[in-house]
Amino acid sequence: MPQFIAFCLGLTVAVPLFAADLQSAINRDYPSLEALYRQLHEHPELSSHEVETAKIMAQQTRDAGFTVTEGVGGTGVVALLKNGAGPTVMIRTELDALPVEENTGLPFSSHVRVKNAQGEQIPVAHACGHDLHMTVWTGTARRLVAERANWSGTLVLIAQPAEETGSGAKAMLADGLFTRFPRPDYNLSVHDIVGLPAGTIGLHAGPLKSAADSLDLEVKGIGGHGALPQNTKDPIPLAAAIISALQTLVSRNNNPFEPAVVTVGSIHGGVKHNIIADSVKLQLSVRSVNEAQRKMLLDGIQRIAINEARAYGMPEDSMPSLKIVESIKVTYNSPELVARLRPILTAAMGSAVVREGEPLMTSEDFSEYGWVEPRIPSVQIWLGGVDPDVYAKTADRNMLPAPHSSKWAPDAEPAIKTGIMTLTLAALDLMAKPK
Repeated sequence: MPQFIAFCLGLTVAVPLFAADLQSAINRDYPSLEALYRQLHEHPELSSHEVETAKIMAQQTRDAGFTVTEGVGGTGVVALLKNGAGPTVMIRTELDALPVEENTGLPFSSHVRVKNAQGEQIPVAHACGHDLHMTVWTGTARRLVAERANWSGTLVLIAQPAEETGSGAKAMLADGLFTRFPRPDYNLSVHDIVGLPAGTIGLHAGPLKSAADSLDLEVKGIGGHGALPQNTKDPIPLAAAIISALQTLVSRNNNPFEPAVVTVGSIHGGVKHNIIADSVKLQLSVRSVNEAQRKMLLDGIQRIAINEARAYGMPEDSMPSLKIVESIKVTYNSPELVARLRPILTAAMGSAVVREGEPLMTSEDFSEYGWVEPRIPSVQIWLGGVDPDVYAKTADRNMLPAPHSSKWAPDAEPAIKTGIMTLTLAALDLMAKPK
């Protein structure tokens, strides 16, 4: 086994020994990485406004020896390191934070507040772990530079803006990510998760995260006096009927073996007790795991909304209107790439560390890079984030704070070290020098 893995990594030492040396190097580097993590955590920036965060990431990779281009797709950073002939491997991190008020109690908690588009002061926090991802990304960059004698090819590190709004990957691609810079043969990333203890990773082949569509649905009515409903077409009970009927898409139209979600996250209609409104506006989130299922759900929402309105007696020129305002593709992990990396990572870190990952109905735009034709083998790896003692003692782990919670505080040190080890080993295998 050690000889097999050593051959795959292109190394002249057995993997357990190499992994021990790599771990020692990560441990030595950790104090500076922890300082970086705390700096990023304490100074978060919202999507598409990651100006200072991008500068930090650019400088970190420039200091490590990369050729760096800033301002790609907005505030995106592309760091390039060419090291002879061989495959191109892209490793991605995210720059942005969330409009969440931190409630972790950490001594380096965020107290940042900024004005939103409406001029309101809102809090900002790294409640999704992108600060952790950036630190892992930086540590991986340093390690791969240090190990450049053991690999050959091109390393492309990208720090992507606006993941939380689902627009950052598309913006970087539109700005020539795969034409101005080397097109990758493989895409890699990590994402922290509450479902695993810190110090472990989760690998899963196939769909890891769902596709997501954000929809605006306007239900039209004929307004009037609340005391004279017979002279109106009240859109509020019509909207209620539509919401109830939408639930049948998952319960009666969807294949039970293919998970799906239709959530009405917002409903707004009316301004006063005794006024029947002219319309009700709803915001929907639709999650699917393949294109046929996605089409069924989106077509079904349109069909239900229109036919409920017809049953309600609305004229044809006042049918509900549906608009897709955001779409994110399925995050699909290449089964072949997972099968290649799993034995490498297991041999180096052990089966207690390398676990089977759980697919979730969350979504994110790392998926965009893998769907560019011709398809690029891509893998996102779950990075355990919960203190192992807390994880072991918690009976109902659904009650633990998770990403997007104001209380999400991953166990940083084991998570960062494990993330660096994982991405470094994966990249070394993919760019191993031929024997």
